[in-house]
Amino acid sequence: MDPAERLLDLVIALTHAERRMTKSQIRAQVNGYDRTSSPEAFERMFERDKDTLRELGIPLVTDTAAAHADDIGYRIDTDGYELPPINLTPAEVGVLSLAAQLWSDASLSGPASRGLTKLRAVGPAPEPDATAGLTLRLRAPEAAFESVLGALTQRSAVTFTYRAASTGEVRRRIVEPWRLVNQRRAWYLIGFDRDREAPRAFRLSRIEGRVRTTGAAGVVSPPESFDAGTVLAGAAREQGTARLALLPDRGAALRARASAPAAPLADRDVLEVPYDDTEALADELAGYAEAVVVLGPESLREAVLRRLRAAATLGGRS
Repeated sequence: MDPAERLLDLVIALTHAERRMTKSQIRAQVNGYDRTSSPEAFERMFERDKDTLRELGIPLVTDTAAAHADDIGYRIDTDGYELPPINLTPAEVGVLSLAAQLWSDASLSGPASRGLTKLRAVGPAPEPDATAGLTLRLRAPEAAFESVLGALTQRSAVTFTYRAASTGEVRRRIVEPWRLVNQRRAWYLIGFDRDREAPRAFRLSRIEGRVRTTGAAGVVSPPESFDAGTVLAGAAREQGTARLALLPDRGAALRARASAPAAPLADRDVLEVPYDDTEALADELAGYAEAVVVLGPESLREAVLRRLRAAATLGGRS
């Protein structure tokens, strides 16, 4: 049996025991302990499991019978283990539902959805008017984000192919990841570039292909403190201004970022929106479909059309 499954069975047994469980009862009743093994082997395994539970913060209590000092039993202090009741108002559940939308298009959408379902199961239904008309999005590039997040957890170095914004140069990088930061509607990896021997920021949308871990786990040690803002300020950016024609009452997020007032063009409003990453903005604009037409620059227009053609092909249309 997998050790994690054995530990879970042990927690369930100790939590639901009427009073306590002795070692002999645990060995006989909890799945995962080999009843045919020697007592010494069971003792070693059980001692490791006790240490693991306590490291996880589970309050494992040792009880000794008053009349027999060698009669030792174990239980979990449910008062210290169980969470207090969660009392949320309908408005608070509505705000949490809105917050969960941040991850609806990202690799963390599954955990966010499951967590929200559990909260709704123990609380009231969300208040419909609390967040009416509000929509949040925090986009995370799926492949690069998940791989980099895994490397951060493992404290492993990563290698990937990166397209520089300033020169367009594409080359392989080896980076010790320190932190993931979301800024200006984009995700950045901040870490130590081994080739340049200095901290650098890498925009995830400029990573091409797969992100792979390299070397052993646990070798990366981020500094206790560093100025992420300074590292991000040194990241080269693509500077540009998009001219967009929007249908009325569409593209509220684009209108909020516009640097020039709307000007009419037939049945559309023309906006100028500054950007610093062509591919990232193209991803966003493609999601608006016919509601947004890119008038310029041509490189942005082609990037959007490329995505729309790919989507049409996936949908079975030519």
